[in-house]
Amino acid sequence: MATEESIIRIPPYHYIHVLDQNSNVSRVEVGPKTYIRQDNERVLFAPLRMVTVPPRHYCTVANPVSRDPQGAVLFDVTGQVRLRHADLEIRLTQDPFPLYPGEVLEKDISPLQVVLPNTALHLKALLDFEDKNGDKVVAGDEWLFEGPGTYIPRKEVEVLEIIQATVVRQNQALRLRARKECWDREGKERVTGGVDEGC
Repeated sequence: MATEESIIRIPPYHYIHVLDQNSNVSRVEVGPKTYIRQDNERVLFAPLRMVTVPPRHYCTVANPVSRDPQGAVLFDVTGQVRLRHADLEIRLTQDPFPLYPGEVLEKDISPLQVVLPNTALHLKALLDFEDKNGDKVVAGDEWLFEGPGTYIPRKEVEVLEIIQATVVRQNQALRLRARKECWDREGKERVTGGVDEGC
């Protein structure tokens, strides 16, 4: 809710959005500071606490700001922050940060998913991207993230399900059928409908 006070005291790790009514551009002011509002300005809300992501947690921000290679926020010719509209950004543990005008905290702060031994996450790519090894992943590709480990989410990837390992006991076997063309973990090429029996 907008405040009409002329002097706004912004505590540490808090922020406000200030609207310049001449240019219709909003900007961020961060604490600690005492902000004196000008006649042509409007403070859009009382000081809000910055977003703090604790260790082993993450959050998702919609319409994130654009940054240069050094990490500085980019502005357009009007002085307004440049947003990546309809995009998402997953933010991990970092210093407390304000939300710039237009940014939305789409997914609140959540713990990272720990994948236990003998468990895996079934993942599916929603968009084309390059992984950390430089390999290209195409939208629609599916793979497993096997535990034990902590899964770091990506905006391009959807978690379909959690899979438990199947234990093959003595004198037992599994009969497997490939749902799509792929390469198995032993480097063998599998064709759709191909059947394999493992002991």
